[in-house]
Amino acid sequence: MLEHEIENGPSRVRLRFTPSDKDVRVPAGVSVFDAASWNGIAIDSTCGGHGTCKKCKIRVVEGNVPVQRLDGRAFDTEQLRQGWRLACTALANEDLLIEVPPLTTRPKAATVGVGRQVILRPAVQKRYLELESPSLSDQRSDVDRVLQAIDDLELRVDPGLLREIGGVLRGNSFAVTAVIVDDELIAVEPGDTTPAQYALAFDLGTTTVVATLLDLITGTPVAVHSMLNKQQPFGADVISRISATMLDPSALGRLQALAHETLNELTADACAEGGVLPENVYEVALAGNATMVALALGIDPEPMGVAPFVLVSHAPSGMLAKDLGIQVHPRARAVIFPALGAYVGGDIIAGALATGMDRDKRLRLFIDIGTNCEIVLSDGDRLVATAAPAGPAFEAGSIRCGVRAASGAIEVVRLTESSVEIEVIGQTTPVGICGSGLVDAVSELTRLGLLDSSGRFVSSEVAAERWPHLAERLSEVAGERVFILAPAEGEVDRPIFVSQRDVRELQFAKAAISTGWTLLLAELGLDPSDVQQVLLAGSFGTYLSPISAIRIGLVPKLPVMRIVSAGNVAGEGAKMVLLSAPERHGAAALLTEIRYVELSDRTDFNDRFVEQLAFPS
Repeated sequence: MLEHEIENGPSRVRLRFTPSDKDVRVPAGVSVFDAASWNGIAIDSTCGGHGTCKKCKIRVVEGNVPVQRLDGRAFDTEQLRQGWRLACTALANEDLLIEVPPLTTRPKAATVGVGRQVILRPAVQKRYLELESPSLSDQRSDVDRVLQAIDDLELRVDPGLLREIGGVLRGNSFAVTAVIVDDELIAVEPGDTTPAQYALAFDLGTTTVVATLLDLITGTPVAVHSMLNKQQPFGADVISRISATMLDPSALGRLQALAHETLNELTADACAEGGVLPENVYEVALAGNATMVALALGIDPEPMGVAPFVLVSHAPSGMLAKDLGIQVHPRARAVIFPALGAYVGGDIIAGALATGMDRDKRLRLFIDIGTNCEIVLSDGDRLVATAAPAGPAFEAGSIRCGVRAASGAIEVVRLTESSVEIEVIGQTTPVGICGSGLVDAVSELTRLGLLDSSGRFVSSEVAAERWPHLAERLSEVAGERVFILAPAEGEVDRPIFVSQRDVRELQFAKAAISTGWTLLLAELGLDPSDVQQVLLAGSFGTYLSPISAIRIGLVPKLPVMRIVSAGNVAGEGAKMVLLSAPERHGAAALLTEIRYVELSDRTDFNDRFVEQLAFPS
């Protein structure tokens, strides 16, 4: 047993976390989740420790933590006996040894997406110069000597360069390479470094962050990496993270630090894989929702979380990579995509740019599915956009057996009248079900009639009469009706199922989204059948079955070939502005061309939402 420690003042307890083997001391009575969060120990959570997601599972190895009401809903009797508890309700009133399950840091994510070809014209360029040495007859300043050698450009000089330029010139016999970004000279490097010109494109998502290292000479990706946003313990959605900053003044600094850690880890991984020195990365582009960008810049996001949902700036400019904590060239520039509003951010502008939403004459619907779903509709002349509060169901955040899209997650479900077929990420033993698997399961249950159009499971008698081989999978867990996808047998230590409540969560999520695009179509006086193409964006949209999306009413009822998995289009937009500087004007233009429609201001939203709850017949 760990020794209890009492100090002067309030009683404090000692917690040791494994496998990190980290010891912390905290005031007695705080939750294990808060104790871990304060000390940089990541415990899985999608609600930010508010007791609603039941994902923050830990095991008390030594010490006593009484079973709370919510523990009984998250664990069976044997797991409770083994010491499993929810960290958010586990109060540390004595010294404890706590086992924290490893957090999935590399979820399955879309790293590429639909994009347009662009003219290779990056803002970064290098010029190799062999300069005349100064003399009594040539007493030009070092800066003038360099600038006059680049006589086809009118350049400004970064002030930081003044401290270095003299030493570099004289240490290399005045044979140097000038590094230029846009119209500014940011560096002078020893010798000829013209082959080394790189940039990094980031898709800063609430759940997943993707980094692409680009060779600006060839225009090709050198390396691509993705990882879980390290802010995840503060909640799965932007509202949870905004709330964290409102409840705790120190949370903003911690969230900013976690964003910087995420971006830097990806930078290091991408540069290592590509064999590129970080100091040879001269520009970064960041596409993210408005909250993620604000947190990365250390901007208080509270005004975005309360009406009237105001941004500090639609288009942050003049930023350096180091303002985002990204450790590349110290004077590397940062291109941050403009945001239309608090809930239609730069990632959507980047996606609209990549997919040419303002260039195509077809009636197209762009849907980025996530906890907050953004929707853009274009009829070739007009563009409208909105945001729909879908909630965490698509990322399995509120699902009983829900897990992230990583190894062990059921991602595909197919039902026949006699069998259940599943596909598991990593082709390993299933541990839960991710968002695409949930949509598949509900779609298949609806198709067979095990779920009626209202989303209710049919009675056991009806199931036994119509589908005798599947009826035994309709069961109850803790008094709730469920359909078992993987029974507890063999290596599966507990049944994996879809519950009645899970179906309801999915219904609310899909109803919010379908209400969003229904209202946008009404804004332009159009009908769902008029839509010629639906682009499903983001990691979830990439792996979502178009047929399942149609069947549950997530997208308009159209021929399946009109539904396109667009992938990581935000990342594609970020790459485009690095490879072709003129595309930045296109991103800025979208900010003025798209008209935002606020759903919370619509008097008909609730009625339309209720209409969209049922599954299509």
